[in-house]
Amino acid sequence: MRLSEETLQEVSQRFGKEMEKGLGADTNPTASVKMLPTFVRSTPDGTEDGDFLALDLGGTNFRVLRVKVSDNGLQKVEMENQIYAIPEELMRGSGVQLFDHIAECLANFMDKLNIKDKKLPLGFTFSFPCHQTKLDESILVTWTKGFKCSSVEGKDVVSMLRKSIKKRGDFDIDIVAVVNDTVGTMMTCGYDDHNCEVGLIVGTGTNACYMEEMRHIDLVEGDEGRMCINMEWGAFGDDGVLKDIRTEFDHEIDMGSLNPGKQLFEKMISGMYMGELVRLILVKMAKEGLLFGGRLTPDLLTTGHFETRYISAIEKEKEGLQKAHEILSKLGLEPSHEDCVATLRICQIVSTRSANLCGATLAAVLRRIKDNKGVERLRSTVGVDGSVYKKHPHFARRLHKTVRKLLPDCEIRFVRSEDGSGKGAAMVTAVAYRLAAQHQARQKILEALKLSHEQLLEVKQRMRMEMEKGLGKETHAEAAVKMLPTYVCSTPDGTEKGDFLALDLGGTNFRVLLVRVRNGMRRGVEMHNKIYSIPVEIMQGTGEELFDHIVHCISDFLEYMGMKGVSLPLGFTFSFPCQQTSLDEGILLKWTKGFKATGCEGEDVVNLLKEAIHRREEFDLDVVAVVNDTVGTMMTCGYEDPYCEVGLIVGTGSNACYMEEMRNVELVEGEEGRMCINMEWGAFGDNGCLDDIRTEFDLAVDELSLNPGKQRFEKMISGMYLGEIVRNILIDFTKRGLLFRGRISERLKTRGIFETKFLSQIESDCLALLQVRSILQHLGLESTCDDSIIVKEVCAVVARRAAQLCGAGMAAVVDKIRENRSLDFLKVTVGVDGTLYKLHPHFSTVMHETVKRLSPKCEVTFLQSEDGSGKGAALITAVACRIREAGQR
Repeated sequence: MRLSEETLQEVSQRFGKEMEKGLGADTNPTASVKMLPTFVRSTPDGTEDGDFLALDLGGTNFRVLRVKVSDNGLQKVEMENQIYAIPEELMRGSGVQLFDHIAECLANFMDKLNIKDKKLPLGFTFSFPCHQTKLDESILVTWTKGFKCSSVEGKDVVSMLRKSIKKRGDFDIDIVAVVNDTVGTMMTCGYDDHNCEVGLIVGTGTNACYMEEMRHIDLVEGDEGRMCINMEWGAFGDDGVLKDIRTEFDHEIDMGSLNPGKQLFEKMISGMYMGELVRLILVKMAKEGLLFGGRLTPDLLTTGHFETRYISAIEKEKEGLQKAHEILSKLGLEPSHEDCVATLRICQIVSTRSANLCGATLAAVLRRIKDNKGVERLRSTVGVDGSVYKKHPHFARRLHKTVRKLLPDCEIRFVRSEDGSGKGAAMVTAVAYRLAAQHQARQKILEALKLSHEQLLEVKQRMRMEMEKGLGKETHAEAAVKMLPTYVCSTPDGTEKGDFLALDLGGTNFRVLLVRVRNGMRRGVEMHNKIYSIPVEIMQGTGEELFDHIVHCISDFLEYMGMKGVSLPLGFTFSFPCQQTSLDEGILLKWTKGFKATGCEGEDVVNLLKEAIHRREEFDLDVVAVVNDTVGTMMTCGYEDPYCEVGLIVGTGSNACYMEEMRNVELVEGEEGRMCINMEWGAFGDNGCLDDIRTEFDLAVDELSLNPGKQRFEKMISGMYLGEIVRNILIDFTKRGLLFRGRISERLKTRGIFETKFLSQIESDCLALLQVRSILQHLGLESTCDDSIIVKEVCAVVARRAAQLCGAGMAAVVDKIRENRSLDFLKVTVGVDGTLYKLHPHFSTVMHETVKRLSPKCEVTFLQSEDGSGKGAALITAVACRIREAGQR
């Protein structure tokens, strides 16, 4: 019976394997450790509040309790309870009678407390083997402990109790949860110590529960969050894995028990069997003449006559040997001093083995939690109850010591639990109530961000109206969506060829590219480029300095490519608001993105560039086209796919362009052919036409932005703002106590901490919540598992809305093209670029679905574009040159 540390490690490892078996869908049916899901998904966080009832049925008595939990800063719990007996005849009668009796006692209790008129939530501790399918549904597997009520086995005890209450009609309660007493033990401690994630009972019987990651629980749908697992660990070893450490005494006890071959682990450690083990050892030693001078008495030979409480008495420090003398004498023996010392040793050996085995399995549970969390050191708390743990003088200390020995890298606290089956049941109910109330509150807030099919259709129609306004001569001036003509009148047809230069200026970096376009057999595009930075003093100096710097960079690039003195056609991607009057003329309306160079606004940027080239007198370039990056995106894809007539960018910002019929472009003379229109659709809604779907969060983001009231559509869909919307929602949730336990960290108050890449990471399917938590930790946000689920949900709602709005805008565009051409059905391709579209795990899918739903008469293909601002600018130049040459011919 003395187990070495190696043996205990071995037992611990075996138990870990048994846990795995119980959790696996394929292995569970044959597993001895059943690992039952309890549907308890969260431990208390201290903000629980309210009035609850608890019902505790587990033996010949049952209790009704009223538990008042109050938060207001001083967590406290007040309880009143009443014990009712269950008469012998009811334990063997019908199930209906039993539950009618329970309902009667409940009514009596509520009468006494004057609370019959309230509908209170109730937690039901039902300590019999059950199969749970929901928190408030529990199917009785078999009666134990002398109960034999007919027609309850195989039925849901909650609905039976509900029927009995309904039949009376004098009160109503809300049965929220059925709880196992082990889970109750964990929850009671969890209210005082938020690190508590394990419950342990060592009393007449033994069992444990702990919080497991949902992704490991095959028997329940879903991978998010955690759930408490009721292990039913007393059955460890029922499949023979402990046969090498079970002794002849363990076999003897098992043979004489009511359930031979079952609960073998429990029979080695729990209070029901400890005394009996000692008695069997005493009998064997007496028979072999090693004790009591070989004498046996009828009392010593009677099963159950050496009670477990005797062990506790004999092992007490001071009066232990005297107690041993009293107890042995009572059994009719005349013990010598040596007999008493030997009896004390036997008690010590039996109770130490019990504590050691219990410590070994507990260590396996804690190690699993540690691995689940992926931490170096685990800090955790175990809530414990049971007569052996609480009354035996050394059991607890020995158990703690074993756990520390087997898990040196963990800090484990043990907390004695008070009334897990009463207060614990109320706690489970309180937590379930809190979670449900918080969930409802959150859904109500998020409701405003969830758009219906009708709302999206409405957005599509309004976009269409705004497009018409922007195209019309009369309405253009006050239109929000500007619909700017780009003078790009054709997409590539594949015959383009030649060498072209492209300039890409759109931020603090600036690129020069050489693009070689080939046709025929070797059709394709080959590119070389170099990136140059633009110093702040030049961004904010004079226009001459800026354009001289640009020409200096072009010169450097031509030298680098060995092409000095060659005059090439050039496309200039200039990603600032421009008004174009021809393909090679762009008037800068206003600088954005931190540029402030003087003498440029209101001027033609092509002229500014040409002047700078002439100042340098080194080379000459033919500036063919000023290009917007969205148009470039369309052209790049158009080279691959002749159906591509729409460009879309959803990245930091958002915009779209498409091929419009010239007859509809009232700002430009001529009726024939088509022209690409740069919509500048980010400004959709700036005239208030989206106010009914903008939420308080959109308003907050807009107010704090650099351009309040401008680009409202963009602020609902593009990467630059989604993180801010999420952050504002999280702050709102936290203020309402629905997140981060109501604590707003300084980090959460910081603008811009939620980069869009975090949104993409958080929502990525392969990420476990652990990683979501580490992203939040990286942001300085201490989060629980539940918090991570909520953050993930908020990100999903915000990104989904963005994708749907983007889809509604796109639907308006493709349907306009279809109607322009009087087609019943249109096949069209959209060239897309932008980080949000490319990197977010669900954005593109949701957007595609939305377009499909809102424009059923269009078959829309989305093609990812590569480098619209570089390659695209060169292709526009190539197309322009092709058309120019054809005209010359």
